[in-house]
Amino acid sequence: MPIINMKGLNLIKEFEGLKTDAYKDRAGVLTIGYGHTKDVKEGDSITEQFATAMLDKELREYEQYIDDLVKVPLNANQNSALVSLIYNIGPSAFSKSTLLQKLNEGKYDEVPYQMKRWNKATVNGELTELEGLTRRRQAEVDLFNEKV
Repeated sequence: MPIINMKGLNLIKEFEGLKTDAYKDRAGVLTIGYGHTKDVKEGDSITEQFATAMLDKELREYEQYIDDLVKVPLNANQNSALVSLIYNIGPSAFSKSTLLQKLNEGKYDEVPYQMKRWNKATVNGELTELEGLTRRRQAEVDLFNEKV
């Protein structure tokens, strides 16, 4: 099973940022560490070391989603870009996406366009394009397209 490379890991860390105290993200989801959202409660606090350990554990899970869902070969950068994307949008959304369908049809050239479509989140009840997500998707596209 391919694992995320340093470029992908750094991309996730850069865009998620490290927060050692629980906070609500733009979509109102309680978050801590490097974008960790599972079982986070208001008032939670963690160390950087624990945040890194949580991220490492979660990335193994997200790498498995790639292994299970993607039926075509990926190079290290493509794999890492997709791990970053799934870490952000979630495996359920990815598994039902046109992006995955196009990728599994071998239409690699259509993947960047499909990735860029995932730049919105529900904010105050409205689907809103977020600048941070637009930047993140571009960074993921750049990594996906970067030759190994």
